[in-house]
Amino acid sequence: MTDPAASITLDKSYYQPGDPVNLTIRAAAGQRATVTVSYLNRVIATFEADLLDGTATVDYTPPPETPRGYGLTVVITVANGDVVAEASTAFDVLDHWIQSPRYGFLTEFAPGRDNIDETMDWLRRYHVNGLQFYDWQYRHETLMPPTSDYRDLLDKQMSLDTIKALIAAAQDSNIAAMPYTAIYGASWSFYEAHPDWALFQYPGRPYAFGDNYLAIMNPAPDSPWTDHLLGEFRRVLAETNFDGIHIDQYGAPMVGLDHDNQRVRLDEAFPAFINATAALVDEARGDTGVTIFNAVRNWPMPAVAPSDQDAVYIEVWEPYRDFIDLHRIVVEAQKLGNQKPVILAAYMSPAWAANVRLANAMIFASGGYHIELGEPGVLLADPYFPKFETMTPTMQQVMQRYYDFRVRYENVLYPGAVDATTERASALSIAGVETLAWNGTKDAVAVIVRQGDDFETFSLVNLLGIAHSYWEQALPAAPTVQHDLHVQVRVSKPVRQVWAASPDFDNIAPQTVPFTTGSDAVGSTISFNLSELQYWQIIVLDYAT
Repeated sequence: MTDPAASITLDKSYYQPGDPVNLTIRAAAGQRATVTVSYLNRVIATFEADLLDGTATVDYTPPPETPRGYGLTVVITVANGDVVAEASTAFDVLDHWIQSPRYGFLTEFAPGRDNIDETMDWLRRYHVNGLQFYDWQYRHETLMPPTSDYRDLLDKQMSLDTIKALIAAAQDSNIAAMPYTAIYGASWSFYEAHPDWALFQYPGRPYAFGDNYLAIMNPAPDSPWTDHLLGEFRRVLAETNFDGIHIDQYGAPMVGLDHDNQRVRLDEAFPAFINATAALVDEARGDTGVTIFNAVRNWPMPAVAPSDQDAVYIEVWEPYRDFIDLHRIVVEAQKLGNQKPVILAAYMSPAWAANVRLANAMIFASGGYHIELGEPGVLLADPYFPKFETMTPTMQQVMQRYYDFRVRYENVLYPGAVDATTERASALSIAGVETLAWNGTKDAVAVIVRQGDDFETFSLVNLLGIAHSYWEQALPAAPTVQHDLHVQVRVSKPVRQVWAASPDFDNIAPQTVPFTTGSDAVGSTISFNLSELQYWQIIVLDYAT
């Protein structure tokens, strides 16, 4: 919730244990700010500050436990105690950004970039704590430029000074900086100078990306190309302050030939390359370094998810078209990756407001993350990141609520909970409403379940009334809002309390839900009412211990 008459600015995108949270409160009117810090549905701190010329600066040191997300609410009052404005945000305490990676992007590296401070302010507002520096490199095969000012392969004017300034500013806000690289892309001229290093369709014909824009090189462990690119990674980490390596691939080919006409399986080459990269990142950056690999089209997930990468990153394409597929992809990757964080790249125009909100509901409810924010005021709308599109002010406010929500309630989503949808989704029913949509259809409320030691989180994602079930095709209208829902949940142990929250309301704070106990033919139940479901609502059942 953000009242235009009041705002809260945080100094970091996340905090490490022991770090103070520095918040600046601004209000157009009022004399006093009352600040409330909440963990889930429990207030843990309240303090006050006087406004001077409409501004107050406050330091607060949260408990050191990690990972942990918090809500932060500010109420502005005048001398007689009347409330004149309110605002809220969220923050979290993590050991490392990759515990809860709100991954974003940057694409603008021209000389003299003059909005670096404003960019970091915008990123902190949305709690973005990691950035992919997309196409920052001089060439795919020669990452570091020969001079500070240079032109890339597309003849775009670039500046290493700008890149280094962005890295420094990001890190000052606890935002990690990750350099884009491609596991097998090289300029055609480089291939012609090193023809034996390529990956071939058939003898003498290398794979190409674009109209001979790039040649595909052989990333197998014994390939000279692999040694060369790993050497480039070492140079990047030695000559810049990047926090790790982001590795891209193009989704094809899946198999090829080396220069000796021996078969190369990329589902075998990729994990070996990831592991080698992770080893050199660890050598250069220690425990703070991060390695990420793009599994385009969710391939080859069984091979790369358990590799030494720090998060599972998936670029979503066909056949994964349904909103429900976003849930399936996230939870499958969590299981294959031993509960590593999962980041999806699923590109949508911000003009598709219903798609964006439903996709984020599916991804966030499943415990995943979505790379979509970065350059100020825009949304990632295309696999070529510079083709981002501008969000309306209304959409920016919606996204701020969703990201506040994702951070504030991470302990009942991820990290802090694991998927239990297969086992427990059918335990929840809504009178008169279809609640199982796992065949990819619309006209239902999807139920996604996360489970912790003493709680369950039931997410309701509203697919009722939408024109189709595809996230990658524009929806003409929002789901049909549901009112006065009567919900029943089968339970196997006593429920201590029930609370609910939604990012679709101005107030995203948790609301206590009264419930009654009962039973059906299967066993014990609880029943309660929800007043409204727009896109997404979480219902948390806290069990007696």
